[in-house]
Amino acid sequence: MTKRTRSGRPSARETREKDMATKAEKIVAGLGGIENIDEIEGCITRLRTEVHDPSKVDEVALKAAGAHGVVKMGTAIQVVIGTDADPIAADIEDMM
Repeated sequence: MTKRTRSGRPSARETREKDMATKAEKIVAGLGGIENIDEIEGCITRLRTEVHDPSKVDEVALKAAGAHGVVKMGTAIQVVIGTDADPIAADIEDMM
């Protein structure tokens, strides 16, 4: 059951969880789609990923999704997103 505030609006926690899921979907798109992601893990402020085809990674889309930076090293991609890295990584793992 969804918790609502007295005003009938979603709680702050529910809104944050929805925003995180949306952010995860945008990051997946920026990484070239779920089929392009071989591995992902959250590491404090970064998403450490291994992708199949690094040419599909769209840095502009990742930054539009909230990334502060993107580091490419061959098929290893690090997306700097801040302290939400672990929950976003978990959301993306759930999609895989």
